[in-house]
Amino acid sequence: MADALERLSRQAAADRRVIGFGGGLPCPALFPRRALTAAFLRALHARNVPALQYAWPEGFATLRQHIAARLAQRGARVSPDEIIVTSGAQQAITIAAQLLLRRGARVGVDAETYPSALDAFRTLGLVPTAAPASVLYRMPAVANPGGATMASTERRAMLARARFVIEDDAYGDLLFEGAAPTPLLAASRSRVVYVGTFSKTLGPGLRVGFLIVPRQLHARALRRKADDDLQANSLSQAIVQEYLAHDDFELFLRKLRRHYRRRAERLMTAMARHLPAWTWAAPAGGFGLWVHTDQRVDETAFLRRSVSAGVSFDPGSRFLCQAGAHDGPTRLRLCFSAVPETAIDEGVRRLARAWATTTRSASSRRVP
Repeated sequence: MADALERLSRQAAADRRVIGFGGGLPCPALFPRRALTAAFLRALHARNVPALQYAWPEGFATLRQHIAARLAQRGARVSPDEIIVTSGAQQAITIAAQLLLRRGARVGVDAETYPSALDAFRTLGLVPTAAPASVLYRMPAVANPGGATMASTERRAMLARARFVIEDDAYGDLLFEGAAPTPLLAASRSRVVYVGTFSKTLGPGLRVGFLIVPRQLHARALRRKADDDLQANSLSQAIVQEYLAHDDFELFLRKLRRHYRRRAERLMTAMARHLPAWTWAAPAGGFGLWVHTDQRVDETAFLRRSVSAGVSFDPGSRFLCQAGAHDGPTRLRLCFSAVPETAIDEGVRRLARAWATTTRSASSRRVP
């Protein structure tokens, strides 16, 4: 089933006629291309062109200073020397898991969470579980897939019971209202492993993330980073560094939040109009809605009919910490982030038609 879903998702992504609610992609129209182009040119004109040269495993010093300054603005004070620039958040998550857990160990996750973290844990021979565990993986600021923000009481309780917490802050900059929440990192430097990224804002193609581990683990984390790939991409680091030095990132983030909030509201309006029996919780930020349908259907058949109808979504099974653990109505993630606002209503209309066809087919098969 997983292979079939993968093929259908790739087919949908390659077809321009498909309105793509799948994938969790940032909006390409919102990438700051002019500013990044200027940053690229400055990087290439720098003396000795460090953007095209080897660098140290921890990453560019000035970039790490900018990251530390941004974290300080959010209430988490760390030294630039504590930061390791990684090849996206995914590498940071993998390094964190390797540092904290041995093969066969359990890692505590939400019942529904980021699929690529689950994939990484399983590849390392770890066992994701929604049951209590000594090492937890969480997204406190803005969760994936639901877009919820963890309450302060839950944060305190989590820190009280866990030996270590891997804090994935991928969407922390994209909270729709109010200031970005203080990272869990600020509450415990000794037990929180922090993962950050510029993928959801400046662009995932840059592959610039970062990792902060407790001081006693820093040398080991840096060794693993060096063993993995020597260093994060120099050119990408230089571009992000130049952008942060010359452009107003906070102003840009405010623009992103407005746009994504408006898309979320438009999607929820369309859902209420065309699929009123489905339910969801309004997201506090991020890229998508976590949706509960009103029936259980074959997930692959539904995605196949949806792609044929010109719309895609992220199958809910990808987000489950235990495959097959959910036996209730079908769930799915609908990402509003990369869909043009003018196409959102039509996308939901197509999805509703595919759902009606799928449920009729399922009902006919149940009739004796």
